Amino acid sequence: MAVAAVTTALSTFHISKPYSIACNHLRYHTLFTYSLSSRSSEFITTSVSSLTDKKLVGQWRGDPCSVRILHVMADASAVNSPAEKKLRSSRGLRSTRELTSEPRYSKAARRFYNENFKETSSQRLSKVLAAAGVASRRSCEELIFEGRVTVNGSVCNTPQTRVDPKKDMIYVNGNRLPKKLPPKVYLALNKPKGYICSSGETQTKSVISLFSDYMKSWDKRNPGQPKPRLFTVGRLDVATTGLIIVTNDGEFAQKISHPSSGLSKEYIATIDGAVNKRHLLAISEGTMVDGVKCIPDAVELLPQQPDKSRPRIRIVVHEGRNHEVRELVKSAGLQIYSLKRMRIGAFRLPPDLLFGKHMELKPAHLKALGWEDK
Repeated sequence: MAVAAVTTALSTFHISKPYSIACNHLRYHTLFTYSLSSRSSEFITTSVSSLTDKKLVGQWRGDPCSVRILHVMADASAVNSPAEKKLRSSRGLRSTRELTSEPRYSKAARRFYNENFKETSSQRLSKVLAAAGVASRRSCEELIFEGRVTVNGSVCNTPQTRVDPKKDMIYVNGNRLPKKLPPKVYLALNKPKGYICSSGETQTKSVISLFSDYMKSWDKRNPGQPKPRLFTVGRLDVATTGLIIVTNDGEFAQKISHPSSGLSKEYIATIDGAVNKRHLLAISEGTMVDGVKCIPDAVELLPQQPDKSRPRIRIVVHEGRNHEVRELVKSAGLQIYSLKRMRIGAFRLPPDLLFGKHMELKPAHLKALGWEDK
């Protein structure tokens, strides 16, 4: 910021380019602020230290404006010297910083700064992709590392690259990122058995294929708005049914799927065979999944219902590792007949939502998932 302020100030004095470049030799803790008006243009120095290159000072002495800068720096250094500060303190005087009023900038100065130094539109590439609904932040970073993202015609392998979606040409898998982003979409699906959680809309057994009618009617419901690219938040294996969230908001997906969110997930496991207390105790003790000891938050044998002959176990976990619930049940010596996810966080699957059907999530539902709609 110090270098930018000095360079900006020098440019207002119409100093030649070498002097502007020379500002980079100043210590970063050398800070200039300046005030511009129609009548005068002057520096107000709030904190100044020494130059790092005495030879550079000699080069500046031939220019009147440069001499003026050096005099201001010298005066400020003298005023802010330890001896001077001690003298002011003994006399009860305030420091130069306290006596200096806030500089007022002209419209021209503010415009120059905003156009040349202030960066408001550029963002991290991975964040831009996630906001555009390409995938979650983590998945977007994987796409970048795999070389499937190009910026202005060049492959970009660095997620933290700063880009401006309104100016830069960004392509993902050969498809250009639209300049106008679609609105955020949040959906809850009752996933049927046999469907995979893949973002490939062309796959007939993909969860996303269940939203074909929703996408076909998009233009009618949202005229003038680009279509969103939907993906699932987390995964359910092909044989597991129940609640899964579908969205185009990568930030939202990253937040609620990350372990740091602490969102619990409730499953109902229907078991083949009898279940006793020994089985429940074994599940409660946990098991190793992917080299990590996973212990469930709650294990409960549900009361038997007249229309359901097989026993059902309610299992609550919060880690959400791949096949975690199935591994917990398997480690207890039981065999799962069916597995259904009933709840994520405080949001429970509506009992009237049929398999393959979805509902749009309202702000109250998003809050139950630990997300404030922005």
